[in-house]
Amino acid sequence: MIRAAALVLTVLTGFSGLVYEVTWQKYLATLLGSHSEATAAVLGIFLGGLALGYALFGRVVRRVFARESARRAPTHLLVLYGAVEAGIGIWALLFPTLFSGVSALSLQLAIDSQGLAFGLDVFFTVLLVGPPAVLMGGTIPILTQALSHGLDDATRFHAFVYGFNTSGAFAGALAAAFVLIPALGLDATLAWMGAVNIAAGAVFALLGSRAGAALPAATPPETAVPKGFGSYAAAALLLGFGMMSVQTVLIRIAGLALGSSHFTFATVVAVFVLCIALGSLCVSAFRNIPPGVVVACPALLALLLTLLYFALPDTTYGAYVVRTLFSSEAAAFFPYHVAIFGVVLLVLLIPVGLSGASLPLLFHQLRHEVGELGSVAGRLYSWNTLGNLLGALFGGYVLLLWIDLHAVYRLAVGSIALAALLLAVRVLGFSRSLAFVTAVPLVYALTLLPQWPADRLSAGLFRDRTPQQNTYDGADAFFRGQSGRRFVFHADDPTSTVAVTQRKLAGGITNRAILVNGKSDGSLVGDYPTPALVALIPCLLAEQCERVFVIGYGTGITAGEFAALESVDRVEVAEISSGVLEAAPLFDYGNLGASENPKVKTIRSDAYRALLRSDIDYDVIASEPSNPWVVGVEMLFSREFLEAARDHLRPGGVYAQWFHIYETDQASVELVLRTYNEVFDHVALWYSMGPDLLLLGFRGEPDMSLARIAERVERPDFRAGLRRADVPGLPAFLAHELFPLGSVRDMQLGDEVHTLFHPLLSDRAAHAFFRGQNIDVPELGTAREAATRDSLLGAWLAEQEGESDEADLDSIARQLCRYRPYLCASFLAWWQRQAPESSGPEKVRTRFSQISEFAPHLTRERLAALGALYGNGPGTRTTANDVRASADRFDRYYFHATPFRLEALLGIWAGCRGKDCIEARHEAGERIGGSKR
Repeated sequence: MIRAAALVLTVLTGFSGLVYEVTWQKYLATLLGSHSEATAAVLGIFLGGLALGYALFGRVVRRVFARESARRAPTHLLVLYGAVEAGIGIWALLFPTLFSGVSALSLQLAIDSQGLAFGLDVFFTVLLVGPPAVLMGGTIPILTQALSHGLDDATRFHAFVYGFNTSGAFAGALAAAFVLIPALGLDATLAWMGAVNIAAGAVFALLGSRAGAALPAATPPETAVPKGFGSYAAAALLLGFGMMSVQTVLIRIAGLALGSSHFTFATVVAVFVLCIALGSLCVSAFRNIPPGVVVACPALLALLLTLLYFALPDTTYGAYVVRTLFSSEAAAFFPYHVAIFGVVLLVLLIPVGLSGASLPLLFHQLRHEVGELGSVAGRLYSWNTLGNLLGALFGGYVLLLWIDLHAVYRLAVGSIALAALLLAVRVLGFSRSLAFVTAVPLVYALTLLPQWPADRLSAGLFRDRTPQQNTYDGADAFFRGQSGRRFVFHADDPTSTVAVTQRKLAGGITNRAILVNGKSDGSLVGDYPTPALVALIPCLLAEQCERVFVIGYGTGITAGEFAALESVDRVEVAEISSGVLEAAPLFDYGNLGASENPKVKTIRSDAYRALLRSDIDYDVIASEPSNPWVVGVEMLFSREFLEAARDHLRPGGVYAQWFHIYETDQASVELVLRTYNEVFDHVALWYSMGPDLLLLGFRGEPDMSLARIAERVERPDFRAGLRRADVPGLPAFLAHELFPLGSVRDMQLGDEVHTLFHPLLSDRAAHAFFRGQNIDVPELGTAREAATRDSLLGAWLAEQEGESDEADLDSIARQLCRYRPYLCASFLAWWQRQAPESSGPEKVRTRFSQISEFAPHLTRERLAALGALYGNGPGTRTTANDVRASADRFDRYYFHATPFRLEALLGIWAGCRGKDCIEARHEAGERIGGSKR
């Protein structure tokens, strides 16, 4: 009964342990930055603490057991373990307070050297994570000694403890990512898990106070070391290094196949943990285990991982096939992830299960060589966890500075094979010379394995949701059909897999694109306007534009456009990926030679950490991150990061950040806008290309006078930059203003904000990415009046006093009609109303109505209906449907620069008589009061 209760509790403590690890990693990313160094440091410290805990508590158990057995008294090890679990829970409850104090101290120290500052923060991380990790290391040694009935029972129960604890960790990994952190936030998640550990500790203490542990057959002297333990320790270390390195590689490959969301990370980690648990539990089912099994297990593991090596490049194709079997409806989200979990589990069950069986088998082999059990378990797991630590630091980071993922994987397989050879020598009596002769060709054979093809790994198929003609014909046939681009660069760095593709366009133009983790992050030709306007728009609106900070290098267009401005003295670029910086010269032919420009200074650093540590204020901070569903990117949209950016702006400075309205939803867009409202007193929203938006946050009261903006637009450097971005002049530039200054503040966006400690956006954005919908920006609703008042284009049109040049109106219409169908239609209707004799509106309408996306908005009937909203009052007789339709058009097509007349709308409503019209007018009034698209 006691053992059964204890095993159930180990499931709960294993659950909380993985939740702690995931939660602490998110906390500490704000201290260390979203460097992969930060992830490696947190994981390394966590594993190092476990290793120290295994060794420390192994000795503690030994001493307690020796003392109590000499007195022939029961060993109350469960009481000790209850105190350990309660200590973990108390630390979890205190962690948010401790973290706040450490973060404040770190910033106050203000160390100039970036390396020393990072080292100090790693030391603080040790202080925060190390103590509870050491306490967690007490699980295996204490429970193995406390609850084993003797040596014959030790292997079985040890495997039970390991398996049950690890199965709880499997559930914790999934629950943390999919449920707990999105629903509760970091602080509340720690509080609940702390309560779990404290409660478990109390139950363990209660169990321990009622019964002592059974005594094993013999107790060796305290200084005894099992004969040949060095071989077992080395094998455990090599297995730990190999499997942690394999896990790191598979997480990266899963990101290339499924997208680098936190759901992908959680799925792979959960599968690993579950397979390890199942492997351990399998060992518990056998009472008699031949020695050869101890050797065969890692040998078979190395063989299966070698076979898996050949299949891994096609995981991008396999994941794409699975995705095509599910709809993009919200209801399919969890079934899809369950299916992905099942597929990954099917692939990894046997190899990773063998990994989970390896340590219990090593323990089984050792158990007859020593009388006490806790110290053996502690020593063995300490060495294995030290291998995990090395795998996390070296396999997950350091080695990727020099070699690619496939080479790390080979090295991992080689280390597992060497562990098998060591055990063959120790357990089966193989000669050392024979083992050496076997190892040399084995290592050589691994070096001959083919490299993984970049075109398959970086195919980016996770964005495809529908089958193609050859989707189900197999990977080779499918990839043969994917032609037209050539990979000219590929590198796996510690943070990302970076590739550069090249494609020949019409006219002999060479277009290059950069792909990060399989996702295209920009090209020189088709995407040029977006990164160019990320530089030009804030520099045109800021009080001055001399010192600039850029977040993310990408294709280098933003940095190049900033550096091309005469007023800019220095452009500092924070880029986290060394692979992106290595590829930078490949884009110089199309980005004004950004990487060679003396104004441009690149820093390989996480932007959040770089800003927090900087004592420099900037005129413009420009950020063009990846999508917020990508792990780590959500930090750049958090309230804390925006506050750091705001505080590093000079008065009159502008923070400009790219955002998107493709593969997202209204809730995510509104959450981003609400968060901006929390930080900046003045917010505006512009656009560059169709789905690409530019959020602008101003520090202080901005000077938005048309005269000042017009003067800058006419400067040769700005004029040349705007021309490169396909913006021919001032009117066309002003047409890119979506939400004028002040309108975002008046929009009905709710109260939720995205913060580092409650990261709502990453979860919502990932759900929205699964659905893959393209949306439009939220409607102005109650902010229409503010938008009309502050509209720059509206002010410019008013200055023309109805005498606008046809060429200017044409340039405005063509900007709108290239990217924004609703605003295009309303502007053309207004132009027709203003100049009924002009042929300009019809020419633009004819040209753009050929585009399927625009055709429904640009029919003559639709423009006539919109034109009626620019009328002068009561019109003809209308129906209830006309009332509803007019309200819908008024809301959806409202353009602040050419606002509809409310009198015209009321006139349409006034033409409706009857009972149905009363209800329709009521619905219409609610509609134009602030509904959303």
